[in-house]
Amino acid sequence: MNEAEILKRYWGFESFRPLQDEIIKSVLDGHDTLALMPTGGGKSLCFQIPAMVMDGICIVVSPLVALMKDQVENLKSKGIDAVAIYAGMGKREIDILLDNCIYGKIKFLYLSPERLLSELVRERISYMNVNLIAVDEAHCVSQWGYDFRPPYLQVNALRTVIPDVPVLALTATATQFVRNDIVDKLAFKNHKIFVQSFARKNLSYVVSADEDKHRKLLSIVKNVKGSGLVYVRNRRETAEIALFLQRNSIASDFYHAGVEKEERFKRQEDWKQNRIRVMVATNAFGMGIDKADVRFVVHLDLPDSLEAYYQEAGRAGRDGSRSYGVLLANKSDQLALEGKYKDSFPSSDEIKKVYHYLGNYFQLAFGSGEGLSFGFDIADFCKRFNIGIIKALAALKFLEHDGYITLSENIFLPSRLLFIVGHEDVYRFQIENAGYDRLIKTILRSCGGAFEHYIKIQESDIAKKMAMSFNEVGKQLKFLEEQGLLSYLPQTDQPQLQYVRPRLDLPHLDIDVKYIELRKKIQTDQVNAVLTYTENKECRSVQLLRYFDEPNGDKCGVCDVCLSEKKADDEEHLDDKIDFEIATLLQIQSYGLSELVNAIKTGDETNRINRIRDLLDAGKIKTDGKNYYL
Repeated sequence: MNEAEILKRYWGFESFRPLQDEIIKSVLDGHDTLALMPTGGGKSLCFQIPAMVMDGICIVVSPLVALMKDQVENLKSKGIDAVAIYAGMGKREIDILLDNCIYGKIKFLYLSPERLLSELVRERISYMNVNLIAVDEAHCVSQWGYDFRPPYLQVNALRTVIPDVPVLALTATATQFVRNDIVDKLAFKNHKIFVQSFARKNLSYVVSADEDKHRKLLSIVKNVKGSGLVYVRNRRETAEIALFLQRNSIASDFYHAGVEKEERFKRQEDWKQNRIRVMVATNAFGMGIDKADVRFVVHLDLPDSLEAYYQEAGRAGRDGSRSYGVLLANKSDQLALEGKYKDSFPSSDEIKKVYHYLGNYFQLAFGSGEGLSFGFDIADFCKRFNIGIIKALAALKFLEHDGYITLSENIFLPSRLLFIVGHEDVYRFQIENAGYDRLIKTILRSCGGAFEHYIKIQESDIAKKMAMSFNEVGKQLKFLEEQGLLSYLPQTDQPQLQYVRPRLDLPHLDIDVKYIELRKKIQTDQVNAVLTYTENKECRSVQLLRYFDEPNGDKCGVCDVCLSEKKADDEEHLDDKIDFEIATLLQIQSYGLSELVNAIKTGDETNRINRIRDLLDAGKIKTDGKNYYL
């Protein structure tokens, strides 16, 4: 099948969106390709379609595990084989999935970037028939980008393993400087770059300095029809704002990474299906969520960068209808943003201290830990060692950059198990250990394939069938694992921290101080760009376009600045029209004040009286105290 037939058969679309066709042709012609398309522009199809056209498997590198999992499920629902490998999976589980990619019919392998650090993964990839490497959120490759992720630099190492495979890098936001850096870091050759304009003609950008944000938010929600998103800085605020909206009869809910997984999914679906109208969320919400009819996105706090703001505000109006991106920013917010990063750049000694505490926290001996992953409760870690959470997270990021650890986002991993011995050994164990016979039978009846690959299980379902407690099921499964019968991976929804190298003693820990200073400068520049955007009385769209290296962008005509200019212009023309009418009337005869006001047809009574007074003060008309004349 060609690309148009695949688009129709699997996605049900008759035609491609702007630039999609050109990007797909570039990939099929074997060019390394960089594609910049706005949020909602259909980036995923740009690698999914050509990968389906060609023989072999497409490797997709993505930083967001939740997004990877969503895309894998979406592809599977269309009958397309896809798998994902990310932090928190066991070595044996990864081994089986990689085997399936070499010998099976898998078309898409999604990898988190830290997985590319693994020699095992790279070696197995060399045996795969790879047709394309797709790098999603490619701005993460560039240290000049707003969301640089050090493990992304490993994509280049992947190219040395499969050197003749084209690379497609995709992002919604990148300045010219970042674009050049992506091309350099990914060692592009014979490449093409496609950039869709950053202009969103249907999106009205607004900045409001209202001190009473709650009142302003309520006004927006009541005056703009349709569904909306409200972004706030922290988890506590999500619940507070959602409750405030509910008290004002607005159907709303809140979302953040700490909400239990099933509940998160339910709330997301309620919003997508318009059962609730407004979702209040941290920036963890929205990536990859395809909802075209969002009419407004409100930021109650200043964003960290214009790149982040453009992406988040751009979730409004994907259907092309008039929508609004509103940023509520007062003076105290500006001071808070400037002061927010004072703990984000710890000293070398502070970073070393956090590394030392990590080793103690996980009880790792010096020289051990390489390749091990741990569920990581950062709040508990900070409490135990009395460290501020912002400083700790910053230290972890710098340790990640220097190649000591990797830290993933909060992800939900369901419980999985795999029998690691054959059928006969399991049967023999059941005869010799009758107390576990019923549990093993329940697992085998409920879940197929447990001897070939890891299967998802729910301890609660097993407990119900066996009339025992959840904890007892977990205890028995752990015992079976200790007996060497199976591998059991209990569910987790914590971030995963992995040691890339064995634990070192502090004298051998080398921290890149120059890099810390570079990040500090980049962060300062990004914050200043946000503050300039909020303070400048210039078309918001023109400012954003210039930031993204479109210097000759047209005024949008619909942002708060453009509308304010239009109003002032209209008022000026109104004054001219009233002045002309007054001069015309008084050329014929003199009028008393009330007669003159009633004779003028333009404007309202206030406009007319104000113009009469201004003309009188300027000496352009006269009065004898009773009548007005020229």
